[in-house]
Amino acid sequence: MATPQAAVAGADLICTTTASRQPILEGAWIAPGAHINAVGACFAATRELDTPAVACARLIVDRKESTLNESGDFLFARADGAITDDHILGELGDLLLGHVTARRSSDEVTLFKSLGIAIEDLAAAHYIYTQAIAQNVGVSVPLGP
Repeated sequence: MATPQAAVAGADLICTTTASRQPILEGAWIAPGAHINAVGACFAATRELDTPAVACARLIVDRKESTLNESGDFLFARADGAITDDHILGELGDLLLGHVTARRSSDEVTLFKSLGIAIEDLAAAHYIYTQAIAQNVGVSVPLGP
């Protein structure tokens, strides 16, 4: 694609995984009913989404406390006055347990903002480990004296 706008035109699912300091996704480009996984820009001074992109979406996060203190995507939109802390519907666990509803209609935009939590890293490490064992690849490294 020639531009980010062209890449997301009409997309049902948009995933961002950058360390950008400037927005790479604008709210005006997001189609009704799209879902966004924003998993990059994990620091207060970085952002992948412009303020309208965050404000137009129903927001689920991996950890609310981290989002309120570290997510540039959230913090810039809040500083612009477009959202408040209540814009966060809940954490991913709340959604999985049915305690919150992310999408109430087919045209609503939903957003999952992930800063990363340890369980995600552990799950990835476990998967890689089990695949290495199953394929008999890798090197065993002793961790103790």
